[in-house]
Amino acid sequence: MSDQSPDAESDAAAASEADSTSGADLETGTVSLVGSGPGDPELLTVKAKRLLETADVVLHDKLPGPEIIEMLPEDRREDVGKRAGGERTSQPEINERLVELARDGKRVVRLKGGDSFVFGRGGEEAEYLAAHDVPFEVVPAVTSAIAAPAVAGVPVTHRDHASSVSFVTGHEDPTKDESSVDWEALAATGGTIVVLMGVGRLPDYTTELLEAGMAPETPVALVERGTWPGQRVATGTLETIVDVRDEHDISPPAVTVIGDVAGTRESVVELLQNEYGVESEDT
Repeated sequence: MSDQSPDAESDAAAASEADSTSGADLETGTVSLVGSGPGDPELLTVKAKRLLETADVVLHDKLPGPEIIEMLPEDRREDVGKRAGGERTSQPEINERLVELARDGKRVVRLKGGDSFVFGRGGEEAEYLAAHDVPFEVVPAVTSAIAAPAVAGVPVTHRDHASSVSFVTGHEDPTKDESSVDWEALAATGGTIVVLMGVGRLPDYTTELLEAGMAPETPVALVERGTWPGQRVATGTLETIVDVRDEHDISPPAVTVIGDVAGTRESVVELLQNEYGVESEDT
């Protein structure tokens, strides 16, 4: 038999219910680390599209592509994108914002161009979320390193030309004392080299590869704004590609493909039917 009066028991039950409700209100939300693919909305994964439609807030990178960004309601999106040499939201600020929103109970999508785990800092963000006890999921995507060359008619592997492919960032952490990319080793593989975010440093690494013994006539393709409206493709050789870039004003975002596979584009481009308003600058 209870020692409390009926009124006291009623008050205790109400307090317990209030505590329970308060706890539910403070329940941590979730973060989805989502890759957008190369930029064409039709190349979003089914899961990525669903999460974008149901998220409370989307923190987006500059590189998902204009058409995907325009799909997001303005009141549910935050631009935290970074551009090399331009204004930026620091990575620590992005990390803290993800945790803040999740602790407010929000369903958060962190949207990155390409795949968030391929030079997209997704790994860093996952570590930060885990360290702060924030539940998260990873939603992979088609990386621009493969998709942009593909829609331009350039395979990154080919039985007759390349049995391996190496993905390289052209924009390493600026706080590093020295580059960790071994261009000499890459030149020796005989496979395809795909450089992301590297069109600005094109003179540096083409020189490195030439000095490492790669043939000057090695085909090179530059794919600017791959799968976006106004996509452009410029081709040349390891020896000429810097002049080609300058002549046609190829600018970021662009993917560089170095290797014999880049030379196969010529045999397919005439009948290639990808609809991206492609302007070719083949030389």
